[in-house]
Amino acid sequence: MDKRDAPVNDKATVLDWEPDILAGYEAARLPEPTQTRRNRGVVRTLVRRMDQPARPRGIVLHVHGRNDYYFQTHVADAFAGDGLAFYAVDMRRAGRSLQPGELPHHFTRIAELGEDITAAIDAAVADAGDLPVIVHSHSTGALGAAIWASDVSHPNLAGVILNSPLFGLRLKSWKAVGIELTPVIGALAPTFVMDPAPTVYTQRLAAQDGGGWVFDGAWKKSTGEPATAGWLGATVSARRRVAKGLTIQVPVLVAHADSTGPDKFDNPRVDSQDTVVDVDPIRRNGPGLGPKVTMLEVEGAMHDVSLSAPGPRQAYFDAVGEWLDSILD
Repeated sequence: MDKRDAPVNDKATVLDWEPDILAGYEAARLPEPTQTRRNRGVVRTLVRRMDQPARPRGIVLHVHGRNDYYFQTHVADAFAGDGLAFYAVDMRRAGRSLQPGELPHHFTRIAELGEDITAAIDAAVADAGDLPVIVHSHSTGALGAAIWASDVSHPNLAGVILNSPLFGLRLKSWKAVGIELTPVIGALAPTFVMDPAPTVYTQRLAAQDGGGWVFDGAWKKSTGEPATAGWLGATVSARRRVAKGLTIQVPVLVAHADSTGPDKFDNPRVDSQDTVVDVDPIRRNGPGLGPKVTMLEVEGAMHDVSLSAPGPRQAYFDAVGEWLDSILD
């Protein structure tokens, strides 16, 4: 086995918690993974809600997507209302974990996301107790969580929520062909940076641009986050695996918008459909993730269903609550 692919061992799970940038939260660095060439200098950050249920019936770990980090405190409030202790992980090279000189969100293997999920769950279980764990994941994080849950999983894992997983992109034919070649390009030049493009989706979310959400524009950029060839190659390879079917043994909830549209200001539904990923591959490939999959289509939802307008957002949380009751009770 290539030493770069050696298993990660994150046994030291007693963390040093400090006040977080979000009021009512604490954050701590996760233990460094086993040192390999790939993992040298890797930082991962665990965030916890300070006001946890007195007797939680489980733990939820929130896993963010690309050009993203944890800021969605209303998501934590919803899960706390469902009786779960809430934790979130800022993955390597993202948000609180981003180090000077790093390429944001860069990775060359989808398994790197799984390593961070495992480390975060180990620490959360050590902190909150030996409880069932739900992974709540979004977009690229959901793609990584799906592969991880199929290949590695965790003894405490009780269920996985995939919020608009990156199972496909709606691209012009010539771009689609180019994307499919990125596993080859990524192997040859993994840190080659593609041109960024402004993301209308993120601009529509930002409070400073008239949206409803407050977040750090340095960690979630309206100018877009340029993808590396390594990242593109890793995600294309992962999407191909999803299309062939996975073997996730725990219950899976796959949530997505009712349609995909252009990420443009002149799109009349820019605030009520997915303008980032293609929902058709989610519909097509979701049922093949494992034997216990529940598909949830949310009318009028955006890419991050949990950041949609109040109506679809509440519909999402209501459905999540019912699904949690069905697997935890």
